[in-house]
Amino acid sequence: MSDRAENADTVDGSDLPRDPELAPGICAEDYRAALRRHPAGVTIVTLDSGSGPVGFTASSFSSVSLAPPLVSFNIANTSSSIDALHSAGSLVIHLLGEHQQHLAQRFSRSADQRFSDESLWARLDTGEPVLHGTPSWMRVIVDQLIPVGDHTLVIGLVTRVHAEADDDSAAAPLLYHEGRYYRPTPLGSANNGN
Repeated sequence: MSDRAENADTVDGSDLPRDPELAPGICAEDYRAALRRHPAGVTIVTLDSGSGPVGFTASSFSSVSLAPPLVSFNIANTSSSIDALHSAGSLVIHLLGEHQQHLAQRFSRSADQRFSDESLWARLDTGEPVLHGTPSWMRVIVDQLIPVGDHTLVIGLVTRVHAEADDDSAAAPLLYHEGRYYRPTPLGSANNGN
């Protein structure tokens, strides 16, 4: 065993093995099955490639920082959208409502179908495509693209936020769990002590 593998449990993670063969007993299927049990909010990322709109469904969205306002998401290096993302200076991240499951499915299909229905989207004054009826979306300047394993981690600076005033659409985000779409259901309220 190498010194690097023997010291793989350091606190900062700098000595963690990066080679998948150095993580015995972990296979991609087991890893994927464990992660499927963790629900995630569903987003669609859209951008202008210079030769037309590009977009994809992503469930890895996360807030990173409040000051400055930074967000992140991951994209597979094999994605049909990766080249356009690498050349984009800005993009829009749509936080989908449960009424937009059809869009999540559309943007998971082949790229030529994603923007084929022009009634579903328009362009911002800055050029990025934006989807109609999305409860919340953010315009983001691409700050960093970080290669991480078989994905690229995208860090973006939020420059514009849109949030619908309609409480009904804002209260029902679209979730993805165990390979299916869901909407959340409250477990209880502060009023009844649950």
